[in-house]
Amino acid sequence: MQQGEGAPVKVQSANAGEAYETDAIIVGAGPVGLFAVFELGLLDLKSHLVDVLDRPGGQCAELYPEKPIYDIPALPVVTGQELTDALMKQIEPFHPTFHLQQMAESLERLPDGRFKLGTELGTTITAPVLVIAAGGGSFVPRKPKMDGLEAFEGKSVHYAVRQMERFRGRDIVVAGGGDSALDWVLNLQPIAKSTTLIHRRDDFRAAPHSVAKMRALVAEGKVRLEISELKGLVGADGQLSAVSCHTKEKGGYEIPCNELLAFYGLTMKLGPIANFGLNLNENLIPVDTEKFQTSEPGIFAIGDINTYPGKLKLILSGFHEGALMAQAAFKIARPGERLVFLYTTSSTDLQKKLGVS
Repeated sequence: MQQGEGAPVKVQSANAGEAYETDAIIVGAGPVGLFAVFELGLLDLKSHLVDVLDRPGGQCAELYPEKPIYDIPALPVVTGQELTDALMKQIEPFHPTFHLQQMAESLERLPDGRFKLGTELGTTITAPVLVIAAGGGSFVPRKPKMDGLEAFEGKSVHYAVRQMERFRGRDIVVAGGGDSALDWVLNLQPIAKSTTLIHRRDDFRAAPHSVAKMRALVAEGKVRLEISELKGLVGADGQLSAVSCHTKEKGGYEIPCNELLAFYGLTMKLGPIANFGLNLNENLIPVDTEKFQTSEPGIFAIGDINTYPGKLKLILSGFHEGALMAQAAFKIARPGERLVFLYTTSSTDLQKKLGVS
C-alpha cells in the first residue's frame, strides 16, 4: 500500500446530545475497534463507535500516522494512517456511526438487559452489546512545564506529527530522548531547514540503531544536539521564534526555531471506564479467551485494554479477539436466530453485504 493511495473514507458522524439505538456500542475507534465493526457487520449487527479523538484511528492516526508498521499480516509495511484508511474502506459497506470528540462517561443496564451508554456531551446510545476497544484508555501527552505553553499548542508546539509536510523548510526543535523523539529527528531532518534535538542528558532511551543514526547526523553537521534543559518559549500570537534553554556551563540561552515537537511520553488514563463496574487488574480488563467477555455478561473487551494469560499487545491479536467477540455478540443481540458460520471467499450472501458479488 502506497502512502496517499485512494481517498479517505467519509466518516458518518452523529449529532451530539441525541439518543440512539443500535446492536453494538464500541468504545474506541482505533484499528481493533474498526475491525470489530467489520466482524459484527458480517453478522448483520450495526455498530456505533464512541471516541474522544476527533478522527478514527486511535493511536495509529493520532500518534504515528506516518510512521511505518511492519507486523500487520500481508502488509510488509503500512503507516498508521494508511492502515486506518484501509480499515475505514473495509467497513464502509456496514455504515457505522461515529460519535467523535466524546468521552464515554456513564453506563447503566436497563431492565430489558440492554446497556445505555452516556457521553460527556449528553449523547445516549442503547444496545444489547458493549465492546470496549479503548487501547490503554485515553492517551494524554506529558507536557513540558513552561509558562504560556497553551498559547502555542496546536500552532507551533506539537505533541505528534500528523503531516510531515507541515515541517518542510522549517527550523524545528525536537525535545525528548525516547523512540518518538529520535524517530522524528531522523524522519524530519531531510525536509526541515534545520533540526535540533534537545535532551537533558547525553543518554537516550530510544532504539540503539536510531541513536547511532542520530549521532552520525550530528557528526555530519546535519542535526544539532543540545544536552540542556528546556525552560521556556519565545514568540508571539502562538508562533515561536525561539526556545529558551539552560545548562550549568552556559547558563541561559536561546535556540531560534519555528516549531517545537515535545516528546516526553504519554500518560494513559482509563477514565470513566473504570467506573463501569468491571473487574480490573492494574487498569486492564480481565477477559475469557473463548469470547473475550468481561466479568459483566454482554460487555466485551478487545485489544490493548484487556488482559488474559499469554496476552500479546499486538494489533493482529486484537483483530483475532474481535472476530471471536462478534460470534458471541450475535447470540446476545439475536437470541432467537441461528448463527451459521460462513466464509467470505465462498458465501454469496457475505459477498453481497460487502458489495463484491
